[in-house]
Amino acid sequence: MRGVRKAFGATIALDGVDFSVAPGEVCALVGQNGAGKSTLMAVLSGVVRPDSGSMMLEGQPYAPREPIDARAAGVAMIHQELSLAPHLTVMENIALGLEPVRRGLLQWHEMRDTARRALAQLGHEEIVPDAIVADLSPASQQLVEVARALASGSRVLVLDEPTSSLSHGDVQRLFELLERLKSQGMAIVYISHFIEEVQAVSDRVVVLRDGRNVGAGRTRDMPADAIVQLMVGGEVEALYPRSPREPGDVLLELVDLEPGAATLSLRRGEIVGIAGLLGAGRSRLLRTIFGLESVRSGRIRVGVYSGPASPAARWDQGVGMLSENRAGEGLASGLSIADNLTMSRLEELGPGFLVFPSRQASAASRWVDRFAIRSSGPAQAVGELSGGNQQKVALARLLHHDVDLLVLDEPTRGIDVGSKAQIYAVLDALASGHAHEPPQASGTGGEPAIVADRVAVGRPRAVLMVSSYLPELLGLCDRVAVMCRGRLGPVRLASEWTEHSLLMEASGAKAG
Repeated sequence: MRGVRKAFGATIALDGVDFSVAPGEVCALVGQNGAGKSTLMAVLSGVVRPDSGSMMLEGQPYAPREPIDARAAGVAMIHQELSLAPHLTVMENIALGLEPVRRGLLQWHEMRDTARRALAQLGHEEIVPDAIVADLSPASQQLVEVARALASGSRVLVLDEPTSSLSHGDVQRLFELLERLKSQGMAIVYISHFIEEVQAVSDRVVVLRDGRNVGAGRTRDMPADAIVQLMVGGEVEALYPRSPREPGDVLLELVDLEPGAATLSLRRGEIVGIAGLLGAGRSRLLRTIFGLESVRSGRIRVGVYSGPASPAARWDQGVGMLSENRAGEGLASGLSIADNLTMSRLEELGPGFLVFPSRQASAASRWVDRFAIRSSGPAQAVGELSGGNQQKVALARLLHHDVDLLVLDEPTRGIDVGSKAQIYAVLDALASGHAHEPPQASGTGGEPAIVADRVAVGRPRAVLMVSSYLPELLGLCDRVAVMCRGRLGPVRLASEWTEHSLLMEASGAKAG
């Protein structure tokens, strides 16, 4: 790819970007949300046509007009949100769009054989071709996507945040798979916000910022801090801010709550984290607290309100939840930023049941500015934003509602290090009640900083968060508990944990 340029109206997404990947190589593509990574890969995979520039595939001119052209040429992209048909079988998904047909009839035996060969090439013969995809684990579903790429004869594989929904063990197995595919001569593009993953799996790194190339090199020659500096345009200081926090009154109390066998108390002015492996029951616990799932037994108290309640009642009680499934239930992607931001609290935007568009736009604009949400304005569809900016909209909605208790499920999944630092600063300011300037790049470029002193004013709040990123829990939280096999362990000071002890506790092992 040479000199690729793409603009959407007045917004320049790509400004003369160069990119290449060789057979038998894993090239990591990194950058902040909005840096141009997704647009560049959309051009490569035929989803978007560039305004200018050229592409070559194995020495021949390459210009796909739509995704099926890219797939036919041997380019496959696996998105962070998997593009599978969950109600179909494994073999039907693998053959989707390339179904073997003779005399108008599907050749089921041929479809099954193709699926078996592709899965065997991945070393995962245990996945049954006739299994329904919805019944598979997230890791197995991802393997089905990779198998589909192999079955179509792909020579270039693009993986966009492939580990965002995988457990620690599944991540290691994915890395082993990539080594196997690399040894088979496949060219692999690996997009990730986890710098440690980039260093573990890639041979070369290309960094984008504001739609331009800002750095590239062999991975072994690029330390993590050098990659981050290129991404944000300078140094990020104090990734995990810790303002003085003074625990106040109890806002959440759980006693033997099922599901989860959970007992904990959360006070105003503190952040409590929950660690654990995928499938341990962490999300179910948060959903039960917010009223999305039923309480089977035990006691729950939110402020002065005792007992279970519906999500609508929880909003009225000052509780807001951020879902881990941002695309599926966290945001309405077809609605505007303004609609998503204000939908839980409309009463101040007009009399009775009326909403004045001017008031809604004004309210949303304030949060767009305060959270530095990169957009064309509050009327833009939220589905058009980058993942990091979508997450800012979801978090800003909780503050627009003025909640006291924030229940956050994987609040920084799939967003870049700069956006993470900004969100960490806001959460710290919310818990402490102390306004301060968030960490930001010391140079130029990158995402504008969230103005934390305008976001977090007034009373301290309480934060309960689930995260699979252990440094985040240890760096940001006051106390941490571990969930293992559906049971929540005791809550301990974050200083008493290490990443190793958290993993051991989460896996049910004992440190020797």
